[in-house]
Amino acid sequence: MRTKQPDSLFPQTVGEHLRAQGISRRGFLKFCGLLASSMALAPAMVPKIAAALEQAKRPSVIWLSFQECTGCTESLTRSHSPSIEGLIFDAISLDYHHTLQAAAGYGAEEAREAAIKDNYGNYVLVVDGSIPLDNPGFSTIAGVSNLDMLKEAAAGAAAIIAVGTCAAFGGLPKADPNPTGAVSVADIIKDKPIINVSGCPPIPVVITGVIAHFLTFGLPELDSLGRPKAFYGQNIHDRCYRRPFYERGLFAETFDDEGAKAGWCLYKLGCKGPITYNACATTKWNGGVSFPIQSGHGCLGCSEPDFWDFGGFYRALSIPSGVSGKTVVYAAATGIAAGVAVGAMNKKGKTDAVGLHKTVTVEELNQESQS
Repeated sequence: MRTKQPDSLFPQTVGEHLRAQGISRRGFLKFCGLLASSMALAPAMVPKIAAALEQAKRPSVIWLSFQECTGCTESLTRSHSPSIEGLIFDAISLDYHHTLQAAAGYGAEEAREAAIKDNYGNYVLVVDGSIPLDNPGFSTIAGVSNLDMLKEAAAGAAAIIAVGTCAAFGGLPKADPNPTGAVSVADIIKDKPIINVSGCPPIPVVITGVIAHFLTFGLPELDSLGRPKAFYGQNIHDRCYRRPFYERGLFAETFDDEGAKAGWCLYKLGCKGPITYNACATTKWNGGVSFPIQSGHGCLGCSEPDFWDFGGFYRALSIPSGVSGKTVVYAAATGIAAGVAVGAMNKKGKTDAVGLHKTVTVEELNQESQS
């Protein structure tokens, strides 16, 4: 990474940059296809993406990491559509990221200061990690508190992307009793557009997909929590391949019983899929190989606010714990518990949704779950 002469000092459109690197028109359209895939867009959108990229300037990106575990950066490096290399070298100019950059010490901080100065008002600020308010000394970078560095960098940003649940909602550092006074980016910055990309960590292609969407089309449509609807518009439960088992009242009671081996619903083992909005069930992880529920473990709800305080990872949603007072959790759990009751009736063969007796085999359910 350059420390004195950021790429952004020499503005190019993405199309110009790719051609300068010897990328053919065919290769350029393939790159656009990867971006469309990462943004959950139909192939018909590829020409529009290509047209947008022909004119889009490669933005300077400044990435700040505060109270975090580096999991979000680890996730970013595993993106396959586009890859982290393609994103950094072809689509953006990553001028500061203290985990990925080669520079260190004074050279690293000079790069950040130069990027802010030279691209003031136009750069994209990416933040992962929460910000401690109780004591500035809880988390500092080069002697500067997270709070001061965030305010300085946010002042000149065109937009902010809060990556990970810590940056989006406070995350683990904010969990009860919140010893550092951790808060989210949106709790501090009120005058800039903020895109929350929640998850602990977020899915790799969701991170790069959101950056790509901002590059090509600007701010995406957001939900009530500031998350892109393209990736957070549906809950995991509604897209889960185990949903048919839930409807039939077939639940794993332990992680090693026959129900678990048959792939039955993990609701009773604490799965938070019904109240968790994310793309895990469709986009999946590791290049689309799998996601936690497919691997046999219930959803933890990691893309939702205060998920650490939901009352235990292995408690069913309808079981109050006395820890979490989140109305939304219990309101959702009431409806979910009702669904479990109806499913139990179906399991006993008393009635189906239209009041007709029906017998369903495990083989039929497995086929239904795969359809």
